[in-house]
Amino acid sequence: MARPKVICQLYPMLPAEDRADRERKRPLGRNSELYHEVLHEMHGMVKEIDEMGVWGISTIEHHLHSEGYEVGPNPGVMNAFWASQVKNAYVGALGYVMATQDPIRVAEETAILDHMTKGKFFVGLTRGYQSRWTNMLGQYIDAPATCSDGSAEDLRNREIFEERVETLLKCWMEESVEVNGATYQIPYPYDTGVVDYPARKSIFEAGAPGEIDTDGRIRRACVVPSVYTKPHPPVFVPMSGSRDSIPFLAKHGFRPTYFTPLDQLVDFAHYYVEEARKAGHDFAYGERQNIARWIHLGDTEAEWHEKVRRYDAEMYTQHYATFFGNLPEFDTEAETVKAMVDSGIFTGGNVEQLKDVWRKIYAALPSEYITLVCHYAQLPRELLLEQLGTFMTEVLPELEAPYDFEEAA
Repeated sequence: MARPKVICQLYPMLPAEDRADRERKRPLGRNSELYHEVLHEMHGMVKEIDEMGVWGISTIEHHLHSEGYEVGPNPGVMNAFWASQVKNAYVGALGYVMATQDPIRVAEETAILDHMTKGKFFVGLTRGYQSRWTNMLGQYIDAPATCSDGSAEDLRNREIFEERVETLLKCWMEESVEVNGATYQIPYPYDTGVVDYPARKSIFEAGAPGEIDTDGRIRRACVVPSVYTKPHPPVFVPMSGSRDSIPFLAKHGFRPTYFTPLDQLVDFAHYYVEEARKAGHDFAYGERQNIARWIHLGDTEAEWHEKVRRYDAEMYTQHYATFFGNLPEFDTEAETVKAMVDSGIFTGGNVEQLKDVWRKIYAALPSEYITLVCHYAQLPRELLLEQLGTFMTEVLPELEAPYDFEEAA
């Protein structure tokens, strides 16, 4: 028997007393002193989180959050910063937004991080849903943001994502790469190759076989360094509601990370097993599945609901819900918080109540991973460590999967 692997997702959110305070301090995301404080406190906190026995510690990629909600523009740099602090935990991000990323650069950066951590590294890959920044950073390929609505923009986003992820896999696993895709080519231009490269003789004699042809044209790319973990680091893909994403993830054995209610999550997990078997993977139900949830402790309902209000509700109502339409407008904050709690994505109560909630979740889906999302530093350091510590020592021992996990990419 095995227990699920816990990932602590540190969501970089610059703190404010409330929305009014955030507006008074606009644009809070540009507050250099506050960001500096949060960054270095988070760096020190990673060591304590590692000592709790978590499997992984994660961050995000988001840009241009002037309001201070998601100040995480470079997950690779953050992971490198954290790698000096941890002894056992994996570090990673959920994750690189591939519609705005060059797959060669992601392959290079993640390979270096894989070596730096001696294999204690995982990679998150996402499609991108925030047009404020994806439109700008992805302008060179006209990569639209998506909310998985089946629109033409959604389908184009999926096409770009899948093509670039396939290219990334090639860069990780193949000695040299050639790609002639709809939106990405290696070499470029593909038809002619790269001509008149001055050092072509050196490549021909010492580069990868086939990298350059007998006419001196570069025909393939040899991406260096190669990854430390073979065939590649574990891959996670956050998702919220698109069942159409499952076949691609199951085909490659990627780990879907669900920000979804339990009934939908269970449906997705069964579908994942079915699609994985079509691709030749014999995964157990729950294997490679990742449940993402928020937790808060409180001796009374009012106490833990107040923590949801204080540390999560502002970002949820002002940001998340505007994209996914999963939270209607309410007259009072109490009604908003109740709706958030009723979604099942926010879990809490006293220790016994938290145990009971998670026993029920785990009975429905014995997932290999659990990601606990923390809106740090809106959620203060001391409270984050207290709640995570309680989960690790009190709740996690209650959860046992009916199968053994293997560490594999």
